[in-house]
Amino acid sequence: MNKKSYLFNKKILLGITASISAYKSIFLVRLLVKLGAEVQVILTPSAKDFVSPLVLSVLSKNKVLSTFFSNSSNPEWNNHVDLALWADLILIAPASANTISKLNIGSCDNLLLSIVLSRRCPIIIAPAMDHDMFLNNITSRNINQLKNNSFKFIDVESGDLASGLKGYGRVAEPENIINYLNSFFKKTSPLKDVNCLVTAGPTYEKIDPVRFIGNYSSGKMGVAIANELVALGANVDLVIGPSSLKINKNINVINVESTQQMYNECVDRYNNSKIVFFSAAVSDYKPKVTKKNKIKKKSDSINITLNKTVDILQKLGSIKRSDQFLVGFALETQNEVNNAIKKMERKNLDMIVLNSLNDEKSCFGYDTNKVTIINKDKHIENLPLMSKKNVAKYIVKSCRELFKKELI
Repeated sequence: MNKKSYLFNKKILLGITASISAYKSIFLVRLLVKLGAEVQVILTPSAKDFVSPLVLSVLSKNKVLSTFFSNSSNPEWNNHVDLALWADLILIAPASANTISKLNIGSCDNLLLSIVLSRRCPIIIAPAMDHDMFLNNITSRNINQLKNNSFKFIDVESGDLASGLKGYGRVAEPENIINYLNSFFKKTSPLKDVNCLVTAGPTYEKIDPVRFIGNYSSGKMGVAIANELVALGANVDLVIGPSSLKINKNINVINVESTQQMYNECVDRYNNSKIVFFSAAVSDYKPKVTKKNKIKKKSDSINITLNKTVDILQKLGSIKRSDQFLVGFALETQNEVNNAIKKMERKNLDMIVLNSLNDEKSCFGYDTNKVTIINKDKHIENLPLMSKKNVAKYIVKSCRELFKKELI
């Protein structure tokens, strides 16, 4: 499989039909989740005779659905429209001859088929059946007609079949399906192979070997942006200060501690970066002198002389090329919008994202954030409180739209 996964953060709706090869779906789900995809499994009613819903639920970390209503004392409707809109991709693997036939005539007599008719996303089919069923003219006609309706098919493989015969009809192996999906998403990724630089987290400036000047930044916002960029196909360098966050393996992580270290890493990588998000909360001051030994508690007060740290964003803005897009962040407590605009102009930014400490459940430490996006034309957009994951999606979307206009 490819080293870089384009499946990260993708929402995959996996349909499983009644086929002896349904057992392979267990391995497929495991691989999808391992590569960072979010998986929702939908079984046709008869598929439950071939593979365990419990196993698939444990591996996918989601409830496995099969019917329009859950079987419980208080039935809940499994909304096929919501499920269809949720998915980035629908994958049916294995797809039996019966399901392929129903798909071709537009049947919707089960949950999976109803989702397919409600979808707006691409759909990929991995057929599985016996040799003669696969080569039957009716099956060939159904597949060709579905292809004409924009259904994509993963080729069957040849080998031993459940009937005891040998021939074509084996569903593609899970690893081959993953490779197909990876190539599919790579081709359709809007930021495919675009080099991006993201900074995140705090920086620490040492006072002595055990103390430092820092702030409460967790790095969550920057990591969420890096995740969204990777999901869109970008190559991402993440320069991050001290943080305990778990970071996806598709992101190139550069760990730093001080502002100077972050400066060095950013300047070194900046020339090769097309889009830069500077979301780190760097320390503005550092001790003029760092003590080699721990400062002993001897008096009631202590004086520490502080000097300004290097201004990383100012430097990046001063050397920004016309084909680069630079996004800064501003954390303000008063005159928020005016201060953010001044910072954007002073540091030659293309866009700035404003955080206010006056907003509840936003900024440091929270999984939610409330931001204002301002571009260099001074267009202001206020976003409501939402998860940092969704904030990242909106920020990156806004950046992509502006970046495209800049290059036209």
